[in-house]
Amino acid sequence: MTKLVERWHSPHLDRTVEVARWGDFGRPVLVFPTAGGDAQEIERFDVVSACGDLIGAGRTKIYSCDSINGRAILTHEGDSLHLSWILRRFVEFVGHELVPAIRADCRSDDIGIITAGASIGAYNALAALCRYPDVFTDAICMSGTYDLGRFMDGPTDDNFYWASPIHYVGSLYGDHLDRLRQRAVHIACGEGAHENIGESWHAAHVLGSAGIPNRVDAWGPAWPHDWQTWRAMLPHYLAGMS
Repeated sequence: MTKLVERWHSPHLDRTVEVARWGDFGRPVLVFPTAGGDAQEIERFDVVSACGDLIGAGRTKIYSCDSINGRAILTHEGDSLHLSWILRRFVEFVGHELVPAIRADCRSDDIGIITAGASIGAYNALAALCRYPDVFTDAICMSGTYDLGRFMDGPTDDNFYWASPIHYVGSLYGDHLDRLRQRAVHIACGEGAHENIGESWHAAHVLGSAGIPNRVDAWGPAWPHDWQTWRAMLPHYLAGMS
């Protein structure tokens, strides 16, 4: 399997970001790491190999990038206003830097991209789709943490609201909302150790109230908040899309 790793200085984030790619052909899938993960985390935890048949058959091409916002939250990088700024700037980095890079790599100016992630990566997948429905066609959100307000130890501002889908989708309207209503959010969650499926149901309710297609799949108590769950989930959903 072909692998490519690139790094560049992001003007949106004012720091170096690593981006990795596995595969040469197929539908592009952007997989966000867990909270503090880097671009190659999904390879170390065998998520890439779990999707190996899809990649090998040329059906799927997987990309990932450093979890800049998740890392900032975990390391308590600044106060809540700074973290709110990081949340917004990371989503803008995805839309204005990472998406053009993926499309250039795919040699297509308009190819649709699937987005996916687990835990805070699920939040990033949902945030990317909701802000850029002209680019992302589906979001695969696994064991998601969607309300990042719990990590803020002080006041937030419009940057937090802008970056938090469960807070802003209810106020969307016009062409943006019309396009988003043509997309699909696949919400999967186990009910085993350290899972909180309540977050998934809440996100689904917010999306559904705005007319955004979504479905919650409860995988049951045998599936914990851990990598064995996400190794099973991601190829399962990608097989029906790519």
